[in-house]
Amino acid sequence: MPIYEYKCAKCGHFEQQQSIKDNPLAHCPTCHGPVQRLISKSVGIIFKGSGFYINDSKSDSKGSSETPAS
Repeated sequence: MPIYEYKCAKCGHFEQQQSIKDNPLAHCPTCHGPVQRLISKSVGIIFKGSGFYINDSKSDSKGSSETPAS
């Protein structure tokens, strides 16, 4: 589940773990004041695996140097 960052008018910034399908919070869980969901600056991306392979590219190197016969 993603973690969303919110800004409360009274308490300041806090984070809340929510499902993507959940609606944004309207009230602070601490003081019940109005909150605004912020756009996060840091995104945790994890690359797994051993890397990229030659067959992962879009270009086809087998027929690129040959010209078709007319």
